[in-house]
Amino acid sequence: MAQESTPLCVDLDGTLIRSDLLVESALALISQHPLMIFSMLIWLMRGKAYLKKQIAIRVSLDASSLPYNEELLAWLRNERTHRPLILCTASDMRLTAPVAQHVAIFDDVLASDGHVNLSGSRKAEALVERFGQHGFDYIGNAPVDIAVWKHARFAYVVERGTTLSSAASKVARVERRFGVPGGGMKAWAKAIRIHQWIKNLLVFLPLIAAHRIFDVGALTNAVLGFLAFGLCASSVYLTNDLLDLPSDRKHHRKRNRPFAAGTLPVVAGPVLAFALLFAGFALAFVVSTQFTAILLCYYILTTAYSFKLKRIMMLDVVVLAMLYTSRILAGASATQTAPSFWLLAFSMFIFLSLAMVKRYTELLGLQSRGEVTASGRGYDVEDIPLIQSMGSSSGYLAVLVLALYIESTASSMLYRHPHYLWMLCPLLLYWISRTWAIAHRGVMHDDPVVFAVMDNTSRILGVVAAIIIALSI
Repeated sequence: MAQESTPLCVDLDGTLIRSDLLVESALALISQHPLMIFSMLIWLMRGKAYLKKQIAIRVSLDASSLPYNEELLAWLRNERTHRPLILCTASDMRLTAPVAQHVAIFDDVLASDGHVNLSGSRKAEALVERFGQHGFDYIGNAPVDIAVWKHARFAYVVERGTTLSSAASKVARVERRFGVPGGGMKAWAKAIRIHQWIKNLLVFLPLIAAHRIFDVGALTNAVLGFLAFGLCASSVYLTNDLLDLPSDRKHHRKRNRPFAAGTLPVVAGPVLAFALLFAGFALAFVVSTQFTAILLCYYILTTAYSFKLKRIMMLDVVVLAMLYTSRILAGASATQTAPSFWLLAFSMFIFLSLAMVKRYTELLGLQSRGEVTASGRGYDVEDIPLIQSMGSSSGYLAVLVLALYIESTASSMLYRHPHYLWMLCPLLLYWISRTWAIAHRGVMHDDPVVFAVMDNTSRILGVVAAIIIALSI
């Protein structure tokens, strides 16, 4: 039958997969060689096709882990039984061919070749030349595809909403729409990790420790500092997720993150990351130049962690502890409070212990799934006993620092009854021991700081600790 034999040409980026191969391959290259971003700018001057070719020469993507549009893929498998399917994409052939080989439903592949960027009108010309005017059906997902639908028999549209299909209906008959799941504010909130802003409450700690919580000016600066750190941290979270796409998709839980799962358009990630970073530093300048400098150091260190340091065994957990401590330093700067030696020493040990809990939990998960090595990390399951020993020891050292502080002249200057503070030591000993016991049982949250805030027992201990401190003042 003539109608059944009409070829169906299928777009790749945003259509067959809920991602973009150019953006993913560029991010993969930057992750491996950050300075290559400058080479990309030079390649782009010679055209998008050349840019795609040069990136594709240097990067390979795992086609099996890409976020496919499963509804569309199931429908295409059915369509293949009675007509030819052509994968037609602006992505480079070197990256497209493995995708076609993986799904194994296409009769042919048309893609950019380093000279011609097969997009929009150029894609339309190639399809008309091969199949004739209105001699093919086409499925796409972007406004640029309207140039192709003008020459197609039927239009098939993948979209979120109805705007694109309405535009396509003006130039071709829209035969079917495929919705795009996910997206929206909830997905964006998950991507920027709003819940992780809890960690930035540490900027208030110097203010509380110095008993200046009712100083309106200092409190205002602390709030601005909290927001600045939150925006900057969210920018880093986005960047980290974008650079970690391949390893996240191999992780049993992280594969559900919005960018890894294709719930959000990966191309929007870098734009939002830059906007959040700009907003964060704009707020930081309002606070003070010293606070801005600390935030800049935090950003540089956490970026280095995202690119390289998280892959170096033991250095990664030390860096995590430093990142937590930097929030306390920033809070001291924002409120013009002298940073306490005791507070900084305590924070380094306690946060090193929590960073170890995080790695320990990840490795236990690997062990339970029969895996050996953590993807994108410098650990394997044989390190579990070592991390447990070092992490719990670090937690107990934090208790020792607290005990030494209680007996120091520094505590007697701030508290009328510093001996009451001794009751904090058994509370902290219990909390650290319990935290590690929960981690040992394999039921710890992947982020122990979030666990500490959400756990009811931890909340109760926190209230009791606050009462003890209030009685000591």
